[in-house]
Amino acid sequence: MPVQRKKSMISNYDFMRALLYMIENNCQWRALPKEYGNWHTIYVRFNRWSKNGTLDKIFEELQNQNIIAIRSYLLGM
Repeated sequence: MPVQRKKSMISNYDFMRALLYMIENNCQWRALPKEYGNWHTIYVRFNRWSKNGTLDKIFEELQNQNIIAIRSYLLGM
């Protein structure tokens, strides 16, 4: 996980929990339960990490450690 540069409203751990919830439940950003934090804050971090490759690295490492299994049909490959 990247080191946070400044105090954030949502920790990296809580961000990943929210993202995994969205993936598992196939929900839209605005439908994210409030317990995960502000949907827009999570979306902005998702967008930034997607563009700079951080999410790719995180999910690759989670797969390498057999914590998750990403099937290629889910990724459209």
